[in-house]
Amino acid sequence: MHSWTDSLRFAFQPLVNLRTGAVAALEAFARPETGDILAEARRDPELDGVLAVSALRAAMRRERLLPLHVNVFAATLADLGGLTPLYDAVRAGGRGPWEVTLDVVPPYTHVPHRALLEAVAALREQGFRISADGVGDGDVPLRLLTDLSPGLVKLDASLLARPAAVRAMRTLCEELDALVAVEGVETEGQYAAAVSAGAQLAQGELFAPPARIPATAVYVPSAAPAVPAAPKAGPSVREFVRPAAVLPVTASAGQVRALLTGSPDVSGVLLVDQAGRPVRSVHRSRFLLSMSGRYGHALYADRPAARLGDTPRTVGADATAWEVLDVVAVGGPDRTSDDVAVLDGHGRCVGVVRLADLVRALAESRVEEAAGLNPLTRLPGSDAITGEVDRRIADGRPFALSWLDIDHFKKVNDGAGFAAGDELIRSVGRALARAGAGRARVGHIGGDDFLVLADEEALAPLAAAVLDAPWSAGGRPVTLSLATVVCGPGSVRDHRQAAAQLAPLKRVAKALGGASWVLGRAGLAGHEVRRGGDTAAPVRAAAPQW
Repeated sequence: MHSWTDSLRFAFQPLVNLRTGAVAALEAFARPETGDILAEARRDPELDGVLAVSALRAAMRRERLLPLHVNVFAATLADLGGLTPLYDAVRAGGRGPWEVTLDVVPPYTHVPHRALLEAVAALREQGFRISADGVGDGDVPLRLLTDLSPGLVKLDASLLARPAAVRAMRTLCEELDALVAVEGVETEGQYAAAVSAGAQLAQGELFAPPARIPATAVYVPSAAPAVPAAPKAGPSVREFVRPAAVLPVTASAGQVRALLTGSPDVSGVLLVDQAGRPVRSVHRSRFLLSMSGRYGHALYADRPAARLGDTPRTVGADATAWEVLDVVAVGGPDRTSDDVAVLDGHGRCVGVVRLADLVRALAESRVEEAAGLNPLTRLPGSDAITGEVDRRIADGRPFALSWLDIDHFKKVNDGAGFAAGDELIRSVGRALARAGAGRARVGHIGGDDFLVLADEEALAPLAAAVLDAPWSAGGRPVTLSLATVVCGPGSVRDHRQAAAQLAPLKRVAKALGGASWVLGRAGLAGHEVRRGGDTAAPVRAAAPQW
């Protein structure tokens, strides 16, 4: 060890939240001036453990607020059975182990998996968080990855050239309740690909290079690419998490004041117990107002800051942005600007979310949604439906995609006039939206064409509601045609392939007389005629009231 201690230095690189553009954590790692200390540490677990502890101590000397990441080889954990000195160093530095994430680094070949899992379990018991590093460029087996159950998976940027692989990892991470980060991001193109793939975090030269002094600001491209549409329940709160400023619940008001005055970007402080569970929440403005009042400093400086705090507002890490707004709405208006603490399954704080971040993102999603609505029917366009189709495919969920249109619509326009044609389209759109409420996504893709995405069991009542009703325009009877392709898991690659499977079914439906419905299954030959042709007349549904 004496050969490198004199030349050993440490570098720091931020981990960036792709939703908010804020720094989410700081990674510390060794950067010796000479020699290859990492190659030596890979062969020597004791040395690797010393490096991890030294990196942590170096980071704590530089940074008091941000969560910290340190690297450790998988073989080191398996060989040492954990890192007891790391826990001692964290406590000695006045930080909590829940503020530190261990990035477990490959290789995994020849590493005893049982010993590794036992070491990781011991570290979790101490309160540390676990990240799987180098996924996609390393040799981590998928079975071991699921057994590790990391809270964060770091993907190598080379995977961005293989979007299907990134989507698959995002699906796996959702099952593991883990976040996805991309490391090694160097270009704006890679940044856009990371956002489009659904990654929540990233790091790399584009944002800030490794530096001896932690970066105080990072570069994030101003023209952020569109984030994939979130499920109806709303985006996950984990996409908005910022680092929390935490102090022990025993901290004095003077300690809190020193933290706030020295960190102007901190909007509040959470006072936590020894396990990292929030006990009191100190709001910046209200606290400083109390301290700056007459005799405020004399009254409070040496007393527990908890006396000037409030009951913390909290949500689970699996909450949605809308659920956070519900939490903010409860209570007096004087607390609407309070940070909301995000808790893990053990009640420990993993960060905070700010109301401004949530409102901005939700407003943007509403604007984007409104911009995509068809002006005639106020229904979403094809992008909303195809985006949901791709999400279902990525999740391995079955679905039924249907195409509905008005038969001989050009004749309707020519005979009854475009105003009557437009009204007919609006009426069909209203009927579809009403029939699909709560069980289908309905989109108007232009002209007289509609797309419907639903589960297969929702098809029959929806079809009956629109096909069995008497339609007319300008006094002339009109019929509708419906074509459906049912796609099981793995039967189609993406929405384009699903649409290609649907096109011939539409032609068959249009060739049948009267109201028609043809259903096929992706990957299987043939189709089923459920309406039209020689099929028996179905029981008619009540006519809609326009």
